[in-house]
Amino acid sequence: MKFNVVIPARYSSSRLPGKPLRDIAGKPMIQRVYEQASLSAADRVVVATDDQRIADVVEDFGGDCCMTSAEHPSGTDRLQEVAGILGLNAQDIVVNVQGDEPLIPPEVINQVAENLSNNPHAGVATLVEAIFKYDDFRNPNVVKALADARGMAMYFSRAPIPWPRDLLAGEVDDPMQRMSETLKPMRHIGIYAYRVEQLDQFVGWPVAPMEQLECLEQLRFLWNGTGIHIAEAVADVPGGVDTEADLLRIVDLMGEDI
Repeated sequence: MKFNVVIPARYSSSRLPGKPLRDIAGKPMIQRVYEQASLSAADRVVVATDDQRIADVVEDFGGDCCMTSAEHPSGTDRLQEVAGILGLNAQDIVVNVQGDEPLIPPEVINQVAENLSNNPHAGVATLVEAIFKYDDFRNPNVVKALADARGMAMYFSRAPIPWPRDLLAGEVDDPMQRMSETLKPMRHIGIYAYRVEQLDQFVGWPVAPMEQLECLEQLRFLWNGTGIHIAEAVADVPGGVDTEADLLRIVDLMGEDI
């Protein structure tokens, strides 16, 4: 199986300006992400950016960078442009690794690519992990995913799904304990594998109503009938960096100081 990794990286961030270039234990964040992705089985790892400052840094540490349009409304659109620039074929697999996940485990990159390769009926593959805290279950910033018996996505939502009916009547003291093992709530991890064909379709579709409502672009695939394969991640994913607090958390996990 062959696949490419693309790391979209934008300089602008309302909560953490210049995020890809923020220092983490002596290296810019984008380098940390690139090095983790390079430990995967990917044939090629490419940073996709519209900012020359990021491109210069990637070049300085010897990485592969692709300049893209500044007009893209989403990272998926940016990915599609990179696939075209690289001359990839319709059935080639591209894994989108977020540029703010400096501790992304290489094994989950391989996993999501393998899952798509092994499921030809799916156009996209992604990963989830179990939710154990009720506060996370109710948090709209924690995206929940629900899959069917075949491991195919039924829905993604910022709302708590699946919701125990008895909770509405106040009959459940511990809603997380009420969940059965087969219907435990799952947090969506923002890593995707796509076939190039599906990326090309995505950019031609209008924004789907439920995508607009939930602000979750993966819902555009479901709205248009493209199957998304879901599996539980084989390794813990520490999460991304959106704030200064997140940055300090990552440094603490690395056991080093900035």
